[in-house]
Amino acid sequence: MTDRLGELSAAGVAIWLDDLSRVRLSSGGLDQLRREKHLVGVTSNPTIFAKALSAAEEYDWQLNDLATRKLEFEEAVRLLTTYDVRWACDVMRPAYDATNGIDGRVSIEVDPRLAHETETTVAEAKGLWWLIDRPNLFIKIPATEAGLPAITATLAEGISVNVTLIFGLDRYSQVMEAFLAGLEQARANGHDLSKIGSVASFFVSRVDSEADKRLEKIGSAEAKALRGKAAIANARLAYERYCEVFASDRWQALADAGAHPQRPLWASTSTKNPDYRDVMYVEELIAPGTVNTMPEATIHAFADHGEVRPDTVTGCYDDARKVFNDLQAVGVDMADVVAVLEREGVEKFEASWQELLDGVKKSLAEAATGSGQPGRAAKGNAQAAERAGGNA
Repeated sequence: MTDRLGELSAAGVAIWLDDLSRVRLSSGGLDQLRREKHLVGVTSNPTIFAKALSAAEEYDWQLNDLATRKLEFEEAVRLLTTYDVRWACDVMRPAYDATNGIDGRVSIEVDPRLAHETETTVAEAKGLWWLIDRPNLFIKIPATEAGLPAITATLAEGISVNVTLIFGLDRYSQVMEAFLAGLEQARANGHDLSKIGSVASFFVSRVDSEADKRLEKIGSAEAKALRGKAAIANARLAYERYCEVFASDRWQALADAGAHPQRPLWASTSTKNPDYRDVMYVEELIAPGTVNTMPEATIHAFADHGEVRPDTVTGCYDDARKVFNDLQAVGVDMADVVAVLEREGVEKFEASWQELLDGVKKSLAEAATGSGQPGRAAKGNAQAAERAGGNA
């Protein structure tokens, strides 16, 4: 039986899961993916947490305890989410050890409402790093204008960073500059660069969703022929810039001091258009030194029928540039596409964060008045005690 995910991993693509929940943790599902599906990392975001906490009884015992302690709901959210991420870090620790700290990483995002506040983002990143206290943690910071200096300052503290919500090439170049500056400051601050990790999460499918919408509106045959091409072209040109930056003398000086490169991470790689092949954002972005974070359905789909071709990126730069030229010729402004996506990305995560806050606030109130589910809370307490014993 063909091990397609094994072949993908051997081609240089680290397979990460774009999902996290306490159900996945308590059932052993995450560990099973690590052991059986070559999974070496996990990403989370406010949308994932909002969905997880709205539908699982595994959180009831902790909500009951938090209500008893009369904690504010925002602090309760912090404790609920960091509990899951710490647990996931422990599950992924074998992958971290096996790759000398390159993989086995788990990401948690700073409060998205801070996306335009540099100093507060840095303080939040440090707080999450201290609270979770695991070496294989990534702090996710959005690549907004205010986020760029926050990325540098956080790395300078020796904290590993997953830069998220990257859509455009120019912003990606700024992210790599922020990474290099952060490592240079970290080295000056006496940190061991070999212990600092980073990925740059370059979003894929959302680019096609926005570009295709504009192509449909234009409506010409030339425009419709470009549907489903913008995102892959965009990512391939990003990888070209990555190769240029990490072949520079500036980077070599950091590498000589023990630093690891900031790998491109292809995010949002499930196809949104049912007319597209369900694994195309995996198959068309195979290149050494990359990460592809997928929903579980995409992982299983690739295991079933994905095709691994060696390096589907580096030989395609000219074709990617032609796609960009053709998009411009039919009237699609890619600079505006990525600007809209960045703004909407922050807004969507803010909305999910508010949904999460509202849900926890309601659950705390129910627990405090006894209108929740005490039986489920008791079950959760037993699970927590079992887990604590297992980690002793």
